[in-house]
Amino acid sequence: MGDKIRSFIAVDIGRVPELLKFVKALRDIDSDLKFVKLDNLHITLKFLGDIDEELVPEIESFMRKAVEGHGPFEMDLKGTGVFPNYKRISVVWAGLEKTEVLADIADKLNNNLTMMGFRQERRGFSPHITIARVGNTLDTIGLPETVKKFENLEFTTLKVERIILKKSELTPKGPIYSDVVTVEL
Repeated sequence: MGDKIRSFIAVDIGRVPELLKFVKALRDIDSDLKFVKLDNLHITLKFLGDIDEELVPEIESFMRKAVEGHGPFEMDLKGTGVFPNYKRISVVWAGLEKTEVLADIADKLNNNLTMMGFRQERRGFSPHITIARVGNTLDTIGLPETVKKFENLEFTTLKVERIILKKSELTPKGPIYSDVVTVEL
């Protein structure tokens, strides 16, 4: 077996200027939040975990099958929320609408990659962009109110043109992502 890489399949969002007001509002409250770097914003379609690098060509083949019949499309970045709920917040996210194509691609990846031995995701696909994780779930004073202020805000429209197999290197300063394979729609 070859080298292992921690990986996932995603749509890159990158820096979205319209989200800065929300991020600033979150930074202004006194909660233990660990922010995703704005350049690292993405939508995870399928988390793979540690994989052998030699599996990349086969994964790429499944990625190509998942996007067959889909060209570039647009989604709306709208609203905010938390996982799992406002009583015990662990993740703060920005929401997405018009995600039918994205959900179809994610479902195909989820179903088809089980043929390679990857675990089938039991929860339905929940398209979102993670903005921050809560370090101490007991330290969320002001967080629910701040998130709710933006829950119906329309941020922008995003264009999706590709999906990417990404490598994730965990470091003390946060994850470092790099692209392994890009598949155009």
